Amino acid sequence: MPAFPRHLATAATLLCLAAPPALAAGGCGGSFAQFLSGIRAEALSRGLPAATVDAFLAGARQDSRVLRADRAQGVFQMNFIDFSRRIISKNRMTNGAANARRYSATFDRIEGEMGVPRGVLLAFWALETDYGAVQGDFRTRDALLTLAHDCRRPHLFRPQVFSAMALMARGDFTPDTTGAWAGEIGQVQMLPEDILRNGRDGDGDGHVRLKTSAPDALYSGAAMLRARGWRPNQPWLQEIVVPDTLDWSLTGMERPRAVADWERRGVRGRSGALARGLNGAILLPMGRNGPAFMAYPNFNVLLEWNQSLVYVTTAAYFATRLEGAPIYDPGRPATGLDGAGIKRLQQRLVQRGHDVGAIDGILGARTRAAVQAEQKRQGLPADAWPTAALLSRL
Repeated sequence: MPAFPRHLATAATLLCLAAPPALAAGGCGGSFAQFLSGIRAEALSRGLPAATVDAFLAGARQDSRVLRADRAQGVFQMNFIDFSRRIISKNRMTNGAANARRYSATFDRIEGEMGVPRGVLLAFWALETDYGAVQGDFRTRDALLTLAHDCRRPHLFRPQVFSAMALMARGDFTPDTTGAWAGEIGQVQMLPEDILRNGRDGDGDGHVRLKTSAPDALYSGAAMLRARGWRPNQPWLQEIVVPDTLDWSLTGMERPRAVADWERRGVRGRSGALARGLNGAILLPMGRNGPAFMAYPNFNVLLEWNQSLVYVTTAAYFATRLEGAPIYDPGRPATGLDGAGIKRLQQRLVQRGHDVGAIDGILGARTRAAVQAEQKRQGLPADAWPTAALLSRL
C-alpha cells in the first residue's frame, strides 16, 4: 500500500519530463540492451543531460529478484484484525513516541505549515520502514529499469526512470541508491516522480535526502499528502459505535454522508464526539460485527498513498493510536474467507454479472461492492463482508 523549505524541482526540470508524443508510450520486452538504448534516446529527447543519462545507465542490469517480488505479493489477503495486530506492536508504539519527541520541532513546523498531523506521518514512517531502519536493499535504478522493461506495467515505471535521472542531475540520486523492490526510496518510501514533485529539504542542507534525513522524509511525505488533497487540521479516521438497527447498505467508502445524518441514525464516536460539519463514510473492514470506523475525507487521501484498504485502515488507525486513541473494539466478526474462498466467490459474482476486476483472491473495493449488492438482493445484512455462508448461497 503507500506511503515532508524546501528544495522544489524547477519548472524547467519538470517540463523536461513531459514525454514527446512519439515517445510517450515507450517500449517494453525484447532485448534489454535495445530497451536501454531506447531509454537513452527518450531521456535525451526530454532534455536530460547526456552525461547524467550515460552515468545513470552505465552498468545497468535486470534484477530477477524484483520480478519475483512483483509476482509474489500476497500479504494483503490478511484481514484487518490480523494485519493490524501483527503490524502495530508495542515496540512500534514505543519508538513512535520516542521519534515524536526527538523530532518534535520538525513536526511542529509541518503541522503549522501544512496541517498534516504527526500521528499520520509517524504511522506511515513506521509501517513503511520501521522509522527508517528497513528501507530495502534493491538497487533502485535496476529495479525501475527491470519493471519498465517488463511488459506488465511499463506505463507506471518507465516515467519513474526519467524522474530518477532528473533527481540524479540535481545531485539527489546515484546509480547505487537502494530502496524497495518497486522503486520506492527513503524512510517514507516515495517513488522518484513523487520525490521530484514533492521532495522538501527539511533539514536545510540544500538537498532532499530521504534515506538519511528524517526531517527531509517527513516534510516530503507531508508535502505529498497536501498535493493529493489533504485537508489541513481535519481528522481522517475515528472509531465509532454503530446501532444494530442501522441500514447496512448505507455503509462503505462509496457512500459518505453528513456526520449529522449519521448521528441521527444513532452512530456515535466510541471515544469523543464525531466531527460535525464534515462528511464521513462508515468503514466496516470486517463487517457489521467487527471494528467500525468513520472515515473522513482525509482518509481518501491516505488511499492515494497506498491503495490497499487493509493497509491504509491499519496505518490510519495506528495514527490515531499514536495521537492518544484507545485500542479498537474487535467485536465478534464472522469468520471470513481465505484467498481460495475469495477466488471462488469472485467467480460466482462474475457469473451474476458483477465486475470484480481480477479473480485474484483479494477482497478489493469492487469485490466488496459486489458482495454488498448480492447481500442486499438476497435480503441479508449488506455489510460487504464475505463469509462461507454467503458463498454457499451463491
